[in-house]
Amino acid sequence: MPLADRFWFKTTWPFAVAVAGIGVGAILSAALPGYFVFLAISAVVAAIAILGLGIVTGSAGMIALCQLTFAAVGAWVVSLLNVMQAPGGFIVWLMLGAVAAGLVGIIVGLPALRLRGVNLAVVTLGFAAAADVTLVQIQFPGSVDGTSIERPALFSNDRQFFFLSIVVLAVCGLAVFFLQRGRWGSSWKAVAFSERGTAAAGQSVQVAKLTAFAVSAALGGIAGGLLAGQVQLPFASSFTPLQSLALYVLAIMSGAHLIDMAILGGILWVLVPELLKRWGIDQNWGFVVFGVLGVQALTGGTNLGQTVRDLFWRRADRKTANAALTALPPDAADDATAITTTTTATVDHAALSGEPVLTVEGLTVQFGSLKANDDVSFQVPAASIMGLIGPNGAGKSTFVDAISGFLPKHGGRVLLGGRDLAGLSPTRRARLGLRRTFQQDRVPPALTVGAYVRFVARRRLAASDIDEVLEFFGCPSARARLSSVDVGTRRLVEVAANVIARPRLLILDEPAAGLSHDEHLALAARLRELPARYGVALIIIEHDLDLVRSVCPMLTVLDFGKVLASGPQADVLANPDVVKAYMGETELLS
Repeated sequence: MPLADRFWFKTTWPFAVAVAGIGVGAILSAALPGYFVFLAISAVVAAIAILGLGIVTGSAGMIALCQLTFAAVGAWVVSLLNVMQAPGGFIVWLMLGAVAAGLVGIIVGLPALRLRGVNLAVVTLGFAAAADVTLVQIQFPGSVDGTSIERPALFSNDRQFFFLSIVVLAVCGLAVFFLQRGRWGSSWKAVAFSERGTAAAGQSVQVAKLTAFAVSAALGGIAGGLLAGQVQLPFASSFTPLQSLALYVLAIMSGAHLIDMAILGGILWVLVPELLKRWGIDQNWGFVVFGVLGVQALTGGTNLGQTVRDLFWRRADRKTANAALTALPPDAADDATAITTTTTATVDHAALSGEPVLTVEGLTVQFGSLKANDDVSFQVPAASIMGLIGPNGAGKSTFVDAISGFLPKHGGRVLLGGRDLAGLSPTRRARLGLRRTFQQDRVPPALTVGAYVRFVARRRLAASDIDEVLEFFGCPSARARLSSVDVGTRRLVEVAANVIARPRLLILDEPAAGLSHDEHLALAARLRELPARYGVALIIIEHDLDLVRSVCPMLTVLDFGKVLASGPQADVLANPDVVKAYMGETELLS
C-alpha cells in the first residue's frame, strides 16, 4: 500500500468505525423492545465509565476505586443546572458536568503523585465512601421536590435517548482513540511501566498521572450525566463505593484500555445481573461474579481483551525481527572495514578543542558516612565520546543519577554547556538536552516501536526519519510491538529513540547488555558515527572493554567514588593505578 494511502487509511478508519457504530445504534433503538432499550442505555453509560477506568487503570497503571463518584459529580452538575434552567440545555450541561468531574479527578489524583498500589486504592476508596455519605445527606438537586431532568427535545423518549447515548459513546471512543495514540497516551503507558524512564524522556510524571485522572474522571462525569438523563431523577444509591469497586474489577477483567473491551464490559455490567434476575437469583451475586473474574485476571496477569489481541497479533509478531545488527551500518561505504576486537578509537583533537558540553566540578554524593562520589571533576567536549569505566561499586551509576537529576542533593556543580543544572528535575534536564539510557529495561512494552521513538524524541518526526534511525541500529520496524521483541532489542530501540531526539549529551549505561559479542562490535561501529552523524556527545558506561577500546578515544576511570584517571584512552589504560583497580581484568588492560 502506498504511503499516502496508508496514512489516509490510518486517519479515516476510526471515524468509519464510529459511524458504523452509530448506524448499529440507530437500528437497535428502533428494533429493541422498550425494556431492553432502557437496559441498553445502562450498558452504554457503564461502557463510558469503564472507558475512563481503562485510561487511569489500564493505561496509566494506577488503582482508582471511585469512578462512579466522578459519575455522581457529573450527574449532580446536570441536576443542578436543570433546576436552575441554565441556558444551553442537556448537551451543554453534560459537557459542564464532564469538566467539573475532570477537575475533581485532578484533585483526587494529587495523592497519586506520591502514592501507588494499595495505598492509592485506599485513598480513592475512602474518597468514594466520603462522597457517598455526603450525597445521601444533601441529595441531588431537584430530587426532594421531584424536579425531573429535561432531556433534549429531539431525544425525549427512551429510544431517542438511547440513540443520543450511542452518539456520545462514539465521540468518547474517538477521543480516547486519538488520545491513546498521542503523547498523552504514550506518557500514560510509559509512567505505568517506569516513572524514571518517563522522566528521563523529558515527560513530566506528574502531568502524565494527573491527565490520566482528569480524562478518566471526565468520562465518568459524562457517564453520570447520561445516567441522570436516563432516570431523570438520580439518587445516591446509583453511585455507591461497592458499585465503583465492581466497575473497577470489570475493567481489569475485560481489558478496558481497549475501546471495544470497554464496550464489552458495559454489556457485561448489565447482562450478568439481568441473567441472574431471570434465573431467580439475587442480583447482588453479580458482584461476586465480577469479583471472581477480576481475581482471575489479576492472578493470571492477563485480561480478556489482551488475550484476544494476542491471538490476532501472533502471526504478525512472527514476522517482527529482533536486532539485526550487521558489522557495518546500512549506509557504510563498500570499502569500509568492520570494527574488530583490535580496533582502537583515536583522539580527534579538533573535536576536543571545542566548548565542553558537560562540565562536572567537585561532584560529591554522600549516603550517610559513605561517599559514593568524591570530588569528581572532568569535562566532555561537544560532539565527542567519553568512556566512563571502573570496577563494580566504583560510583558510576551514582554519578549518572546525580548529573541526570535523580539525585538532586549533591555537592559540586554540573553544567550543561554553560548552564548550571542545580535544582532542575530530570524532566527539565532531559528537555535541555541531557538524555540517558538505563541498565534496567525502561522501555514500555505497551507501545509500538514507532510510538516509543516519537514519545522519546519529543518533536515532530517524519516516518522516513524514524525508519532511517531504526534501520541504522538494526531495530524492528516502527509497526512492531515492543512486547514482542527481546530485551537486547528493546535496549537498541531505547538508544535509537534517544539519538533521534538530538540531545546535546547522551549517556549510555551499558548499551550492549543483552547483545552477543558480534553484536557488541556491530553496535560499536554505529556508536562511533553518532557525533558526526547526529551532533551528539556521548558518555558510555560499559564493562565490555572491546567496545570501550573501539569507541571511546577518551576515558575517565572511577574507583571508590574518585577519579582515578582521565584522558586519552592509551594513557588511561596504561596507568598502573587503573590496572591495579581492575585486579582480575589486568590482562585485558595490558
